[in-house]
Amino acid sequence: MRVSYRATRRTGVVALLLSLILLSNGAVFAQALASKKAGTRKTAAGKATAAEAAQFVAHAEQRLTELNLKVNRASWIQENFITDDTEALAADANNDLTAAVTELAEQATKFDNLKLPADTARKLKLLKLALTVPAPSNPAERDELTKITASLSSDYGKGKYCPDGERGKCLTLQEMEPIMAESRDPEELKRIWLGWHAISPPFKQKYARFVVLGNMGAREMGFKDLGALWRSNYDMPPDEFAAEMERLWLQVKPLYDSLYTYTRWKLSEKYGKQLVPENGAIPAHLLGNMWSQTWSNIYPLLKPERSDPGYDLTKILLEKKTDAKQMVRYGEGFFTSLGLDPLPPTFWERSLFVKPQDRDVVCHASAWDVDARQDVRLKMCIKITAEDFSVVHHELGHNYYQMAYAPQTMLYQNSANDGFHEAIGDAVALSVTPEYLKKINLIDKVPDESADTGLLLRLALDKVAFLPFGYLVDQWRWKVFSGEVTPENYNKAWWELRTKYQGIAPPAARSEADFDAGAKYHVPANTPYARYFLAAILQFQFHRALCREAGFKGPLNRCSIYGNKAAGAKLKQMLAMGQSRPWPEALKALTGEDKMDATAIIDYFAPLKRWLDEQNARHAQRASNGK
Repeated sequence: MRVSYRATRRTGVVALLLSLILLSNGAVFAQALASKKAGTRKTAAGKATAAEAAQFVAHAEQRLTELNLKVNRASWIQENFITDDTEALAADANNDLTAAVTELAEQATKFDNLKLPADTARKLKLLKLALTVPAPSNPAERDELTKITASLSSDYGKGKYCPDGERGKCLTLQEMEPIMAESRDPEELKRIWLGWHAISPPFKQKYARFVVLGNMGAREMGFKDLGALWRSNYDMPPDEFAAEMERLWLQVKPLYDSLYTYTRWKLSEKYGKQLVPENGAIPAHLLGNMWSQTWSNIYPLLKPERSDPGYDLTKILLEKKTDAKQMVRYGEGFFTSLGLDPLPPTFWERSLFVKPQDRDVVCHASAWDVDARQDVRLKMCIKITAEDFSVVHHELGHNYYQMAYAPQTMLYQNSANDGFHEAIGDAVALSVTPEYLKKINLIDKVPDESADTGLLLRLALDKVAFLPFGYLVDQWRWKVFSGEVTPENYNKAWWELRTKYQGIAPPAARSEADFDAGAKYHVPANTPYARYFLAAILQFQFHRALCREAGFKGPLNRCSIYGNKAAGAKLKQMLAMGQSRPWPEALKALTGEDKMDATAIIDYFAPLKRWLDEQNARHAQRASNGK
């Protein structure tokens, strides 16, 4: 399955701010911030009390619950019936919620110096950390930040590459991505890569000013800089979290190195040593993705001789005349086999499974929690393919998480940290194995383990190849926010990190006139990225723990927890906690471990690493003999 980090509608306030402030149109954020008055961060007259703090939290949760319901309903209609009117209604609802969270997060600071019960203190902290980019209190600077954030996001969305100048046909990113995925012409790939990366130099000056203003707001909230605020979302000191990220990376680096070495010499065979030197960095445009973050699109160039798994799931589903609803029934059956409840009747009545013929809809797969109770929905234009079969299981993982934490109060209706939600969905998808397919009568025979190499390699080109990129995007921003990296060396620092961690290089000379970090959506949109790295690690830790609970003894990549009630009970226990406790406690509830541990991904891909190391050793021997 191709990795796709999907926007998932959730009711946690942190997620709301990310989706509404960072991902919505800038005008909404502008109006919300403009409604603030200078000085709201100052303590109100008179000394606040613990009782007032508890009352404030209760009021905030009630207010946000009501506004969130309106936003979700308006947004659902807007994405399923795209018109100017529905967009305006959704924007109005977003405006009200964004303004409320901004106001409440600011007001929460007046209780900073009080000794409070743990529950009240945690909720106040979550409310304050919901402001991913707090604005300065100075009205002029606040207005400037608002305009910059809106402009950066809008400029990225309008980005195009015009090969023959503005008079010729211009290509959008959506039109360029299939070329990057499918072309094997290095010159064409280079042109497309350079064309897209030409959109971001105009962002650089705006982004540098955004950093200054964002840091002002973060410092007024009591944080060292904006990066420290982002790292404070993980129930540990900011510097400790940065050290955790590095520790996890070092655990997985040997696996990445084996995959990288194999990929490099295979590409060198394809394109020649002059373009891909066997002891140098891989040119970024040859890895099948605009940002070289996943490599599965070049699997045909890397696949082993015995890469046929022995079945074609897409063909099987089509032959069985499977429709979109049955695809979802398969997914629901996975969860009910674990002892979890069936999806509510409203799910089947209100979800979107098939693209309508009479109107435009947003087809991007997403899981929705509309009312913070049981009105969960799937919105997906399902295709009858093996990929969408796994995607359905992934998305329902989000829905079951939402149903499990629905009894929690508003501020706890979210995953334990922002990596958990995606990790749960992907951990579930890891159980879509040949053994599982046989149990549900989609295949008659489980292929021999020798057929696993191709399956594991394709998955590793998504999951393992992504890890260093998932790590370095925020590492670059943390350095920028702290002042270690200045605008004068933005691009130099970006490529130093990409070469150090990914082992890639740009396809042409770059300078500080370029701003290549800005060609990745999450940078101009100011969306934190560490969650994706954490999700890539946690999903395997979850999978290993659930397989252990199920009593599975074989290779981890062959484990499916389908039908195991003990694993299901363990899963439900953790899901029900939501964000009510620090994430190490939620992790321990599921895994018995209170630290994130990347050795699970090493265990999962152990058969592949052995194969990669054998292939790399043979290639080195052949190269040595040829000299």
